[in-house]
Amino acid sequence: MSGCGTGSCGCGSTDSSAAAAPASTLTPTQTAAYEALVATMADAPVQAMPASVASGPGVVAAIARINGVALNAPHEVLDEEALRQRACTELLRQAAQQAGLLSADDVPGTEGVISTEASNAIEQLLDRELPIPDPSEEACRRYHEAHPAAHAQGERAQLRHVLFAVTPGVDVKQLRLRAEALLIELRCADDGGAKFAEAAAQWSNCPSGQQGGDLGWLTRADCAPEFAREVFGSAEIGVLARLVHSRFGLHVVEVVAREAGQQPAFEDVRQAIALTLRQQAWVNTLRQYLQLLAGAAVVEGVALDAAESPLVQ
Repeated sequence: MSGCGTGSCGCGSTDSSAAAAPASTLTPTQTAAYEALVATMADAPVQAMPASVASGPGVVAAIARINGVALNAPHEVLDEEALRQRACTELLRQAAQQAGLLSADDVPGTEGVISTEASNAIEQLLDRELPIPDPSEEACRRYHEAHPAAHAQGERAQLRHVLFAVTPGVDVKQLRLRAEALLIELRCADDGGAKFAEAAAQWSNCPSGQQGGDLGWLTRADCAPEFAREVFGSAEIGVLARLVHSRFGLHVVEVVAREAGQQPAFEDVRQAIALTLRQQAWVNTLRQYLQLLAGAAVVEGVALDAAESPLVQ
């Protein structure tokens, strides 16, 4: 494993001094799936963006609400991603109250942070409302045959990247235009990688930029899941044809080399496949449940596409 060592760019590598992430009441896989789900409930260009884009006493924001409960303060201007995150959390908090799992006196979250009691109640609610059966042996075998590289052992890629980080106050549209322009420029370059190294040093918000964007050899496990899906989802060599979106921003990625892994026997990955299928089922069920809640709620100032839910229809 290589990488930049910070864990802040998508390569997934960290050093021992990195701060631990706050604990979640959901499992790590469910937490990641929930965040990814919220990000896809509208056409957001980046999977995760900072909550506060602009704030201060001189800024007046439109107030988004769920059943009359404000999601943001008048001085707090949030991007769509942050509003959807808060809206989904508030929908679940109110559903927990209606189910009798949370006191009616529980106070709505401040700046997107709900009470510990609300977090625990939401966990109980999801456990009750989203029962996910174990996948069958046949379903697991079909997945194994259809995704031969999904659990390959030893697969790795030598990577370079230029990170355009999404940070508070950044103009995401202009950032994307700059990243796309660089992507085209680097895909057209035929100079042995010299221009890529120069671009990384000039533009990248990752420490690897000082080494020409070099991340070394990485496996799927070394990368953020959304980064790994793009990098290891094809056999492409060279500068990837499209920007890679991650929770950290936009990446121009070059695959310098690949080493194919060995496909393990089905029996060796049966449990991992079952976990993947359960997670997929959980995400789909959660999406429908959230859209059902949104369809029954008075939603103001935030797009959740509730009307497109098959359950709502």
